[in-house]
Amino acid sequence: MTITCNGEAVSTTACSLADLLTARLGEPAPPGVAVAVNGEVLPRSVWAAPLLLEGDVVEIVTAVQGG
Repeated sequence: MTITCNGEAVSTTACSLADLLTARLGEPAPPGVAVAVNGEVLPRSVWAAPLLLEGDVVEIVTAVQGG
């Protein structure tokens, strides 16, 4: 399926956020990460659920330390 991830069209077989995060960041629930799907921030408790659909817009935000 094709989704938009951080503004980029991405072809993926991931059906859960955990799968997508593993593919993009190397682990299913890295610390300091927030995820929104179609404008809704989702809690970590649902990241393993198969919720991604064709055309979804996913934003992955990582915290960066510094000043």
